[in-house]
Amino acid sequence: MATIRALVPTQLERRMKTPAFGRRALLAGFGIGALGALTGCRAEGFAPSAVPNGNIGSNLNIYTWGDYSDPANLEEFGRQGVQVQTDSFASNEELIAKLGATRGTSGYDIVVPTSTYLTLMSKNGLLEKLDLGKIPNLANLDPEFQDSIADPQNAYAVCKNWGTTGFLYDSTVINRPMNSWADFLEAAQNEASNNVSLLEDPAEIAVIYLAAKGYDPLSTDPKIVAECADYLTNQLAPHVRAFSSTPQNFIIQGSMTLVHAFNGDARRGYLEAENPERWKWVFPTPTANRWMDTWAIPVGVQHPDAAYAFINFMLQPDQALKDVDYIGYSTGLTGQRELAEAAGLKMLDVLFPPAEILDRLVSLEITEASGAWVDMYGAMQAKAGA
Repeated sequence: MATIRALVPTQLERRMKTPAFGRRALLAGFGIGALGALTGCRAEGFAPSAVPNGNIGSNLNIYTWGDYSDPANLEEFGRQGVQVQTDSFASNEELIAKLGATRGTSGYDIVVPTSTYLTLMSKNGLLEKLDLGKIPNLANLDPEFQDSIADPQNAYAVCKNWGTTGFLYDSTVINRPMNSWADFLEAAQNEASNNVSLLEDPAEIAVIYLAAKGYDPLSTDPKIVAECADYLTNQLAPHVRAFSSTPQNFIIQGSMTLVHAFNGDARRGYLEAENPERWKWVFPTPTANRWMDTWAIPVGVQHPDAAYAFINFMLQPDQALKDVDYIGYSTGLTGQRELAEAAGLKMLDVLFPPAEILDRLVSLEITEASGAWVDMYGAMQAKAGA
């Protein structure tokens, strides 16, 4: 297997040793800490996937983001006589490093990479090619979240959750309309100065400037990359107070004025805030990242039938809706908004962006600029609050 050097520049490798680096770290600490095993008795008549005789085995080991599945779903699946063990990682780089180092002996049956990394992972022999005949509930997934550029025909992965990026602002401090990334940059250096939080994600931060200036978020032009890095490091960073993978906490605490966030985290913070009416959420123009996390099966899987059964189980509408309610992100199933409305879930326009917003989103990729964004992120941390 080829060495995956492009994903782990030296500076990123150093930061991977610190807590909470990476998208949606949530409750995950670094290392591989067990979140617990859920067991139960076998239920009759349960056929979770196209597995011969319905025999899916007795163990399932999942490597995923921290606190990223509704425990009720894990418990229900465990009642089929399967012991479900979940371990957590805090970044895609950590996941890839683990799979690359173990070379098929990780012991995991399911992993949850972000789609951005699927092409590189599959080309480097880290993932099994899927037998879609064992996932009949794939038919429940909206075509919008199937057959992606990163994974044509769902060869290696299936959508678990998806979301996008934007920002929340305190309208009692910023009392003018905010609609764009250009508005974000202006407010960050004025009304919100020293009360700005950015995500712990170098590429997401780069998009703020690239989109504000009308550049392609996937640009690798050296001049544009250098211009972006210079502005964000020297103009924006001195006004930034925090970099955080849990931005919802700032909303709940009311401790920031301008918060860069993923839509599901923003919604969760808003719903738990003491004075939610002060906060305004923005799907900024002209564009933002639309990310997708996926269910995938690593090379060397020890319990493939259980893996397929679980993925198929999670593509059932009832199970998927539980995950939406628990983690706050859509799972991409057809008709899920209607089910969420019937279940009484709130702020559905944040959870399910309308078509006109979806149409202007892009999916970030690993490019020749990725290393520069990592270096920029380190420089911004050094300058933050200066």
